[in-house]
Amino acid sequence: MNAVKLTPPTGSVRATIPLASSKSESNRALIIDALTDFQCTLQNLSTARDTQTMIRLLKSSDATADVLDAGTTMRFLTAYFAVTGQSKKMTGTPRMCERPIGILVDALRKLGADITYLNNEGYPPLQINGFTKTAGTDRISIRGDVSSQYISALLMIAPTLPNGLTLELTGSIGSRPYIEMTLEQMIYFGAHVTADWEANTITVSAKAYTPGPYTIESDWSGASYWYSVAALAEDEASKIELLGLKEKSLQGDSAIVDIMRPLGVDSTFTDTGVKLTKRPTEPSLSWDFTHCPDLAQTVAVCAAIKGVTLTLTGIESLKIKETDRVAALQAELQKIGAELVEVEPNHQYVVRRLETVPTIPATIETYDDHRMAMAFAPVAMQQSIIIEEPGVVAKSYPSFWDDMARILSVEDVVESTEIGD
Repeated sequence: MNAVKLTPPTGSVRATIPLASSKSESNRALIIDALTDFQCTLQNLSTARDTQTMIRLLKSSDATADVLDAGTTMRFLTAYFAVTGQSKKMTGTPRMCERPIGILVDALRKLGADITYLNNEGYPPLQINGFTKTAGTDRISIRGDVSSQYISALLMIAPTLPNGLTLELTGSIGSRPYIEMTLEQMIYFGAHVTADWEANTITVSAKAYTPGPYTIESDWSGASYWYSVAALAEDEASKIELLGLKEKSLQGDSAIVDIMRPLGVDSTFTDTGVKLTKRPTEPSLSWDFTHCPDLAQTVAVCAAIKGVTLTLTGIESLKIKETDRVAALQAELQKIGAELVEVEPNHQYVVRRLETVPTIPATIETYDDHRMAMAFAPVAMQQSIIIEEPGVVAKSYPSFWDDMARILSVEDVVESTEIGD
């Protein structure tokens, strides 16, 4: 098993980081581009494996579309291949085939898609057998509290439907900023959209997209790890500049600016990005991660190391991600002297520091989850740490370890009797 050992820097941290571009924006732009028959000019597309998988599959004429472990790619391409009448088998890794897709498939069937499950009902692999545009309806209901990706997938294909589409979102709405990102990109490419958030309805007219140029912003999810680095830097003079970020961003994970302020990081926006500097840390923090669940791991680890009591809500969706991220956090936080305690079942959790802190470098298991690796890496600002299977970062941030090596020691190791305890 491969691993990397990270060792704390000496002195102040001064770094300028050219962040990876947003895979969330990239993947939406790619679907919209495909629906214009690939007539758009897309700049700064993400090099993340998820996005590269999307590009490869959009270009492929193969009968099978293997999305690997890319959940967004699975959901978006299922809707795209269906509405464009293609015959495709959709599959992925064993973990991907454990991640539910039934809500999206049910909605697509109502709109006219012919989709069958090849193994377990409600889960990949599945077979898409075409689309009858005269069938179905132009108004459907879908749960808003399971995955915003189902909603985004339906919204993006809506302009191609004969009568457009009105979505009624039932229950609470999770990850709403991701839905809003989808709508803003659709509007940029000429879609007619009306969102009534009081009534929880979104209406999209039957109007074709208008091709055009589009430049992808840097990734705020990737930026979150550098906020954690800045928060954990022990020298008060440390400064980090993150390139390519906008103060008014489409990305919901830009919430990291507000989350990290009580954890000791100030943000100053410039013409080229944002500068991070140190500020006083507050003793406790409560945050609802409903609309930015991908930030939860990073914030939990940062708070644990700083000894800040963190109360988390809105992290239920973490249980159906690349791994069960709640269980993974509970296991790995113990290794750095902290715990994640479930206070209210499936609702409220608390991260707190344990009295006994390990004195040897912790070895962190990553569970085939890119965010586990990157969330724990900033721990190395204060203590050495070993991260197993570091290659998982390729899913969203391929240059992560190269960027980390700008500020601390990143040493490749191979598992032996020296690793783990």
